[in-house]
Amino acid sequence: MARNLGFFLAIIGLFLGLVSASNWNILNQKKGKYGLQITLKNYCESWRMNVELHNIRDFEVVPEECVQFIGKYMTSTQYKVDSERTIDECTVHMYTCCDFKKGGKDAWIFDIDDTLLSTVPYYKKNDFGGRKLNSTSLEEWMSQGKAPALEHSLRLFNELKGLGIQIILVSSRRECLRSATIDNLVDVGYHGWTSLILRGEDDEKKNNQKFKADVRKKFINNGYRIWGILGDQWSSIEGLPSAKRTFKLPNPLYYVA
Repeated sequence: MARNLGFFLAIIGLFLGLVSASNWNILNQKKGKYGLQITLKNYCESWRMNVELHNIRDFEVVPEECVQFIGKYMTSTQYKVDSERTIDECTVHMYTCCDFKKGGKDAWIFDIDDTLLSTVPYYKKNDFGGRKLNSTSLEEWMSQGKAPALEHSLRLFNELKGLGIQIILVSSRRECLRSATIDNLVDVGYHGWTSLILRGEDDEKKNNQKFKADVRKKFINNGYRIWGILGDQWSSIEGLPSAKRTFKLPNPLYYVA
């Protein structure tokens, strides 16, 4: 009898544990594993930081309890300061470590979305990453060509162009958005790039990292020296061949593999 009662209590305990796990929410927690006080703000800041460190990967949405926090960050002075610091490091690298040569083969690669152009206005209307990405809706917004420039990236773009560096734009946007993308870039001040590479039909089955690494390989095989890559996703800067240096802008809104 006692044995059966013990088994029954164990089953009930396991069930309650599973229910508790399924209902877990930071708002219900008071302390972390090591006795640290957990607040919504520091939990969400930790989540955002670990996205940038590439510890958190493959997420489809921003955690519900952090949507407001992430939205506030992406529209804050801190986001602009973080972005500016990234661009400053690009500039230091450009002037101190790059042995530019004559011949038109020195190059720098830029991503487009949330690197040159901001999608924050779109995500502001779509719950700041709290909803699963609707590619059709995002492409419709991109086709309108209303994305604003990221000012610090525009500054770097123009500095590189002034030095005679070949600027290569590589985006996972589909080829059907080429006209809208060019118009948008020119309207907000970007012009004079060497190449604009978008995802064609042959690239549809490749993930973003493979697609962008293959593009770099083609340019390097044609004699280009890629001194830097600037992007907002790890998949834009990872993979071989790479560049002399890679730089990542902050972006906790979405993840692209």
